[in-house]
Amino acid sequence: MAVLASAAPVHANDRTMYQLIALGDYARAERMLLAEQKRTPERPELLLNLAAVYAKTNRVAEARALYAEVLDRPAVALDMLSGRTVSSHDVALTAMTALPPRNAIAAR
Repeated sequence: MAVLASAAPVHANDRTMYQLIALGDYARAERMLLAEQKRTPERPELLLNLAAVYAKTNRVAEARALYAEVLDRPAVALDMLSGRTVSSHDVALTAMTALPPRNAIAAR
């Protein structure tokens, strides 16, 4: 999904984290995102990218919680890789609606 990890990299670490997500190296991306989030917890793009990792690794409840956390904070304009500027709230809402519903039940 295009929303996942789509905030444009500002720092060298951001570029690496984005590349790791794009390559599917979610474990390494998660470690880097968590470490960077401890240093700069005010950056919603870190939460959005971490939520993307959680969604990609079937941790939907954790992803949903991070998207909700972004929505609880003031909206921030994010420069996207496409060149557009989008609200952090719009990114979170779009990604959240792409998650499976809370009451989804697996069946065979």
